[in-house]
Amino acid sequence: MSIQYLGLNAIQGPMVVLEGVQGAAYDEIVEMTTGNGQKKLGRIIEISEDRAMIQVFAGTEGLTLQGVRTRLTGHPMELGVSEEMLGRTFNGIGIPIDGLGEIIPDKMLDVNGQPLNPVTREYPRNYIRTGISAIDGLMTLIRGQKLPIFSGNGLPHDQLAAQIVQQASLGDDSEEEFAIVFAAMGVKHDVAEFFRRTFEESGVSSHVAMFMNLANDPVVERLITPKVALTLAEYLAFEKGMHILVILTDMTSFAEAMREVSSSKGEIPSRKGFPGYLYSELAALYERAGIVKGVNGSVTQIPILTMPNDDITHPIPDLTGYITEGQIVLDRSLHGQSVYPPINVLPSLSRLMKDGIGEGYTRADHQSVANQLFSCYAKVGDARALASVIGEDELSPLDKKYLKFGKEFEQHFVGQDPYDNRNIMETLKIGWDLLGLLPREELDRIDTKILDEYYKEKTS
Repeated sequence: MSIQYLGLNAIQGPMVVLEGVQGAAYDEIVEMTTGNGQKKLGRIIEISEDRAMIQVFAGTEGLTLQGVRTRLTGHPMELGVSEEMLGRTFNGIGIPIDGLGEIIPDKMLDVNGQPLNPVTREYPRNYIRTGISAIDGLMTLIRGQKLPIFSGNGLPHDQLAAQIVQQASLGDDSEEEFAIVFAAMGVKHDVAEFFRRTFEESGVSSHVAMFMNLANDPVVERLITPKVALTLAEYLAFEKGMHILVILTDMTSFAEAMREVSSSKGEIPSRKGFPGYLYSELAALYERAGIVKGVNGSVTQIPILTMPNDDITHPIPDLTGYITEGQIVLDRSLHGQSVYPPINVLPSLSRLMKDGIGEGYTRADHQSVANQLFSCYAKVGDARALASVIGEDELSPLDKKYLKFGKEFEQHFVGQDPYDNRNIMETLKIGWDLLGLLPREELDRIDTKILDEYYKEKTS
């Protein structure tokens, strides 16, 4: 028989304090019923003797110190999961908001996930095609990887996320099941509508599960949204054998919600006011990506975060970089030149790329082409710096070729139409066309046999 507690002892922002509690556990879910019958869910986030601090998901509006009945459920936050959740839209805590009725769950799962023995992890192999040349060619996304996108306010990360959802696949010749779990935290109504409409019009909604926490939704709900999304992803991957791509946007909203709640609890702040456990909270989310031995499925993550003031040393991108296997960095100057997607390839990388490309995965020359494009584009910066000092007309013929290469690279390799879904062969062909603008002796990162097969110098 469950015990109900009548009344509250204090209301502090998004949290309430309940005293005289017996048998409560950290992270336990509680059900709160107001005097007019309104129900709210909460989570115990702090216990001291018989005193419990409860985080209320829907906010504390409408709650009073008298008349509120609180019942402890005896279990942590759980999500009812099912394959039927694909093609559906939910709020931040997993309640359907698309008007299509309730989900009949196959099972209930703890949203905090189950501890995964590192020994059971399998090394990520094979790539996920996004159809975007800069990503597929130079910082390839590997199944089971976590590869964040570092963006900034006003940059087109929402459009890039929508394009990845529309175009992502396991490749043209793969017959394995693939689906996407999309979670948005703290987004405005127009952005949420953009995602919903884009997925619906492009016909990909049937294999996308959407979790939407809007900007006017309770802040504490934002802390649960990525956990709920990853719980469904793990179920589909590890119990149903599907390959799942999880896109989380915007992790900055998640971290700022954590800072707000931490401040309400009176905790001592760390860097930039964020709690000292920001690293462990981010790691708890990011480390839920991977492949398990003996299981066909995989969970791959693309977290998206907006860097405050474009500062890559800010705690959120800084800590994310420690945990994840690379990053994709969006550049404001490229965006100003109308290059889409404005990916700055030099600070971007994928640390697992080398193990999921090449012969048997993409094509034998892939790694060599990527290395050479990185090397040549780095020299473009030197040529541009020199041109700014002595003028472009005074440059050597070779430096002028590098300037031309840099412009063509940004416009035609990095830049592409938002609806242009390139396969890996098209991407590599564009790469070889660009390398043809430079003399063969400058291509020192590619084996002679590969050069003989693919290199064609352009004389114009």
